[in-house]
Amino acid sequence: MDGFAAVDFGFAREVLQRGIAALYLVAFLSTLNQFRPLLGERGLLPATALLEWVAASDARKRMLNPTLFRRIRYTDRRLVILCWFGMVVSLFLVAGIPQLGPPWVPMVCFLALWLGYMSIVSIGQTFYSFGWEMLLLEAGFLAAFLGSNDQPPPTVVIVLFWWLLFRLEFGAGMIKIRGGREWRDLTALMYHHETQPMPGPLSRQAHLLPRWFHRVEVVGNHFAQLVVPFFLFASLLSWVPEPVEGWVPGPVPQIVGAVAGAIVIATQFWLVLTGNFAWLNWATIVIGFSAIGLPSVVERAQGDETPWVIDGIPLYWFAFTCAVGILYLAVSWPAVRNLFAHRQLMNASFNRWQLANAYGAFGTVTKERVEIVVEGSPDEDGAEWREYEFKGKPGDVRRVPRQFAPYHLRLDWLMWFLPLGRSLDDWFTGFLLRLLEADAPTLALLRTDPFGGERPRWVRAVSYRYRFAARAERKADGVVWVRTRRRVILGPFGLK
Repeated sequence: MDGFAAVDFGFAREVLQRGIAALYLVAFLSTLNQFRPLLGERGLLPATALLEWVAASDARKRMLNPTLFRRIRYTDRRLVILCWFGMVVSLFLVAGIPQLGPPWVPMVCFLALWLGYMSIVSIGQTFYSFGWEMLLLEAGFLAAFLGSNDQPPPTVVIVLFWWLLFRLEFGAGMIKIRGGREWRDLTALMYHHETQPMPGPLSRQAHLLPRWFHRVEVVGNHFAQLVVPFFLFASLLSWVPEPVEGWVPGPVPQIVGAVAGAIVIATQFWLVLTGNFAWLNWATIVIGFSAIGLPSVVERAQGDETPWVIDGIPLYWFAFTCAVGILYLAVSWPAVRNLFAHRQLMNASFNRWQLANAYGAFGTVTKERVEIVVEGSPDEDGAEWREYEFKGKPGDVRRVPRQFAPYHLRLDWLMWFLPLGRSLDDWFTGFLLRLLEADAPTLALLRTDPFGGERPRWVRAVSYRYRFAARAERKADGVVWVRTRRRVILGPFGLK
C-alpha cells in the first residue's frame, strides 16, 4: 500500500469488479427464470399482494426495504425489463468496459445493479431470504467505489472489503462455536455432507471419507473462520513508518494478508466442490481476492503531484471514498456488537440499505436427511402414484446430484427447509395447487412432470428418510441414495 492508494491491489480490484458483476449476472438470470412463477402476478406468493398490503399503512411502508416497485407499479413485464437491464450492465462490467472511463462510470453501473437487485430482494419474501442476497448487495455497493483503470484502488475501499470478509468468516465461525455441540466435539462434518440443503456430485464421496478426516475438516474450518480473518488486515502494517520500534520490514505484512486471503479462498473451493450453496462460496472467493496484493507495475506517486491529486487519486474521488469509509464506520457498530453478543444474530441487516450486515451459516447441523416427496395420481381411486422430480433436491435414488451453484434453485432450497419447520408454509400449499392445475410456468421449475402437462387427479406430500448409499450398496444396486418411507404429511387432495 502507498498511503491512500492501494497500488499493489490493482489485480484484486479486477477480480472484485468483474467477479461481483458476474455474480449479479447469475442473480438476475436466476430471477428472470424463477421470479414470475414464485412471486409474480400469479406466483405462489404474489409480490403484488405484498405491495398492496404495504401501501395501506405508513408503518408498513417503513417495514419494507427500498424498492423501485414502491414508485413504479409491479408487473411481470417490468420485472423482466429490470432483469435484462441488470444482465446487460453486468456483462459490460465483466468485460471491463465501464472501468475504462472515469471512476464515476463504474460507480453508476454498480449502484444501478445494487438498487435494481435490492428492488427485487425487498419484495422477494421467503424466496429471497437467504444470507447471500444481502452479501451480494453489500459487495455490489462497495464495488461501486473501487474506481477505474486509470488510477490505483482507494485504500479505504479495499479495507472495507476486508471488513466485509471478516464479518462473513468470523461471524460464521462464532455462530458455529456458539451453536450445536457437533461443532465443538468435531463431529459436524460427519453429517453435513449428507444432510446439507442441496448436495453436489462429490458430496457422497466427501461424506464417505474417514471419520478422522471429518474431524480435521472441522478443525480446519474453525482455524479458517476464527483465527485467519484477523490476519486479513496485516497489510495495514505497511502504513507504519520504518523508524517505529518492532517494525516488520519489507513485504512481510502484505504476504501475511495474502496468505490469509488464500486460506479463505482454498476453504471456499472445498465447499464449492462438495456442495451447492448458490453464490455464497463464489462470492466469498471473489471477496477473498481483496487481500491478495501483487507488486504493482504502476509507478508510485511522486512528491510533485498537483493539489488535485492525492497518491494518484483525483481529489474529488479521494473525498468521495473517504466519505464512504466514514459512513461505514457509522453503520458498522451494530455489526461489531453482534459479533460478540451472547445471542448473536445470523444473516441480519441493521439498516434498510443492507450495508454492514451480520453473516453466518449452519450454527447447527441436522443429523438425518428428511425429504418431502411430492406425488400425483391420475386415478380417481389413487391406485397409482407418480413422483415429481426436482432439479436439485434428491428424488430418484439412482440420480447423482448435479452441480448448480452459483445458480440458485430457490424452490429446491425451500423444499429442504419444510421438514425442519413446525408447519408447512403457505407457499407450499399454493405450489400443490399449481400442480393440480398443471400450471406450465410452475412445472418449468421442476426437472420432470410425470403427467406430461396433463392435470393429475390428486396430489400429496410424503416424507422419506434419505441417506447416502455405502460403497457396497452403490456397487450392488447402482444407487446413490437409500431411502425409507415415513408417512404422508399432506393430502391427498384435488380440485373440485
